[in-house]
Amino acid sequence: MGFFDKLFGSSSNKEEEQMANLNIGIILGSTREGRLSPQVGEWVKSLADKRGDANYEIVDIKDFNLPFLGTTDGSEPGIGQWNEKLANLDGFIFIVQEYNHSITGALKNALDFAREAWNNKAAGIVSYGSVGGARAAEHLRGILGELAVADVRTHPALSLFTDFENGQTFKPAEMHEGTVNEMIGQLVSWSTALKTVR
Repeated sequence: MGFFDKLFGSSSNKEEEQMANLNIGIILGSTREGRLSPQVGEWVKSLADKRGDANYEIVDIKDFNLPFLGTTDGSEPGIGQWNEKLANLDGFIFIVQEYNHSITGALKNALDFAREAWNNKAAGIVSYGSVGGARAAEHLRGILGELAVADVRTHPALSLFTDFENGQTFKPAEMHEGTVNEMIGQLVSWSTALKTVR
C-alpha cells in the first residue's frame, strides 16, 4: 500500500466501507392472517445475507399498526415509528403479492404514510401471484416513481402454482436464486449512488 493509500485509504476500501454501511429493508407487503410474505421475505434475506454487501433486515408493516390514511389525526405512535424506520434505510426490497391485479391495500396505505423518508432511494421488487405478481409489481413501480424511489430493472416473479406447495408452503425453484442476486446487486449499486445525493 502506497503512502497516499495509507493516508486516505484506497478507493476500493472506501467503496467496501460505504457498501457495508448500507441498510436495506425487506418490506413485507401483506398483513392478513395466513399470509405468505414472511416465508418469501426470510428466503430473500437468507440469500442477501450471504452477500456481505449491506445490512439487511425484515420490515413488517403489520408491526406498526398503521391506521387507514385520512381516518386519524396522525398521533398514533406507529406512524412516527414507520417514518423513522424508513428514514434509517438506504434502500428497499418489496415482497409484493397480487390482489385483484394490484398491490394490497395495506401496502398502499403504508406507502402513503411517508413522503420524504422514501425520497432518493432505490428499491427492488420480488412479487408472487397467479402470474408471478407481475401486475402488482407494475402498479408498485408507478407509485415508487411518484415517491422518488428508483426501482431496479431485474424483477424476480414467483408463481403460486410452481413455487408454493399446495399454495401454502414456499418452495422456490432454484433458478430464482440467480435472479434475486442479480436484483440485489443492482439495488446495492443504485442505493450506493443515491446515498450521495441525499
